[in-house]
Amino acid sequence: MSSSSEAYTTIVISGPGMNALGTDLMNHILGQINAAGDKPLLFAGEGIAFSAGLDLKEVLRLDRDGMRAFFDLLEQLTARVYHHPAPTVAAVHGHAIAGGAVVARACDRVVVCSEGRGRVGLNEVALGLHFPPALLRTLMARIPPRHHTEVLLGAGLHKGPEAVRLGLADVLAEGGPETVLARAEQELIALSAHPAHAYTYTKKALQRGVPGVSEQEQAAFERDSLPVWVGQPLKNLIRKILKL
Repeated sequence: MSSSSEAYTTIVISGPGMNALGTDLMNHILGQINAAGDKPLLFAGEGIAFSAGLDLKEVLRLDRDGMRAFFDLLEQLTARVYHHPAPTVAAVHGHAIAGGAVVARACDRVVVCSEGRGRVGLNEVALGLHFPPALLRTLMARIPPRHHTEVLLGAGLHKGPEAVRLGLADVLAEGGPETVLARAEQELIALSAHPAHAYTYTKKALQRGVPGVSEQEQAAFERDSLPVWVGQPLKNLIRKILKL
């Protein structure tokens, strides 16, 4: 679901499993980004979460080729958000975990709340998973290098104030989840007040070379890491998480 004003477009991430990122939802979001053109974008989640991560039910049934296509789509979505020429802000009022945190952190600014039960984090390592290299490079460009070890290897899930400290988010909205959207709108309007040509030029210059993944690195991921994503240990873990 999206809504548009003269100033910006709001894209609401909406789907089952606390807006879990599956093929249909990712394609839907891409369609909304395409429809927005060069307008600033405000991303928000429906219900109690921004996005709780990847659609584990879909991941559970994917074979190696299917998983490769799934990651291609996730990388395309993340790149479109990251390289969008106009300002982008994520209003994270609840959980933004794993893939959900990746999409949020691809935005220029991430707003979280100082109170509430929502957690933000990249818990892939804790689950025994390997980051696709393009996504990892994007995260490394957004998260301050001094926090890479704690965020990526620590693999924790963090409340709003800690998420801001670690660079998983940028702005702390005082109060509970209900305060986040208005603060995110303020951030987006402030960024959009700059001359658009200057913002786009400087943003592109800052992002030059990202993700910067070589063919050899991508081939190594497909050879060594895709089997982890489609292997029986992960499928067993997913069944346990989903209580199947």
